Amino acid sequence: MTYQPVRGTGTRPSGPSGEPGDGSRRGAGRPLAAWCAALLLAGVSVVVGCRTAGTDGITPVPQLLAFLPWLLVPTGAALLFSLLARWWTGLVWGVVALALLAWFIEPYGDSTEPDGTPLAELRVLTSNVEFGHGTGSLVPEIRRWKPDVVFVEECEYTCQATLQRDFGDTYPHRREVVAGGSAGSMLLSRYPLRGTDGVPGTMGMPGAVADVRGHNVRLQLAHPMPPLPGQVGLWRRELGRLRDFGAADRRTPTVLAGDFNASQDHAAFRRILDTGLHDAARLAGHDRTPSWPARTAGVIGAQIDHVLVSRDFSAGDARFLRLASTDHRALLVDLTLHQRR
Repeated sequence: MTYQPVRGTGTRPSGPSGEPGDGSRRGAGRPLAAWCAALLLAGVSVVVGCRTAGTDGITPVPQLLAFLPWLLVPTGAALLFSLLARWWTGLVWGVVALALLAWFIEPYGDSTEPDGTPLAELRVLTSNVEFGHGTGSLVPEIRRWKPDVVFVEECEYTCQATLQRDFGDTYPHRREVVAGGSAGSMLLSRYPLRGTDGVPGTMGMPGAVADVRGHNVRLQLAHPMPPLPGQVGLWRRELGRLRDFGAADRRTPTVLAGDFNASQDHAAFRRILDTGLHDAARLAGHDRTPSWPARTAGVIGAQIDHVLVSRDFSAGDARFLRLASTDHRALLVDLTLHQRR
């Protein structure tokens, strides 16, 4: 008997035991890949959309905005899924999201430094010691680097007693909010201080005016509430009070330092910069160096600890110091006060 092949039936070759061939299996996986891409892009787009609109939105947007550069990872995964699914709309969507992220990762604000005559050098250290637990590791860093002004957040009773005992002679001028837990704070200075009312907040934010070699410098510790779920409004209000402090006096040289619980990707923090303050870490070339959480800062983290300065200052160097028993890195910056032209 002669075998006659059947033509034009349109059937696909089958695998063993009648299973569909590789082409069918690939085709069946495309809808799943497209769904994965769409979900990732939708989440990224909500955060990027709020960043574009200049708003911090509601939970979980403020929390995710702190890690904005890391959204490149899910965006890249979405592009890969879109490519596997041959979903051209997703590819275009992903490229647009990627371009916006790349744009926003660039440092925010003006970085022009003063060119007036240098008047004084000022080394500033800020550290959140996490309920006082990191005080023991902060003490040797203060001795090593010898800062002129020290801002310490979450410095409760034991922390304050330790710093007064160990540095009473080195830093004879102090301002503090005496409280337990995260509410306590302390400002230490080699220079004479004239106390101010500080900035009101849930956690202590003392302030002062320092006499730095005959020049008045406003000093203000920053420690607003973090944007916890249900407390985003409070976080925004307290950052607004820090913004009001920055805008209240643009003539006197100013240093506003501490744990802001916010990064340059938060609209509430950018409004503080818009008063004319500059981020000293950015001036020193460390605009994206993470300071929190300290345990993962080498891999993933956010820069929420800042030293903001008025346009009277230039920044020569910035160091993020690892301390034991606290979830924040300390920030040390070398500043130069210049005469205004």
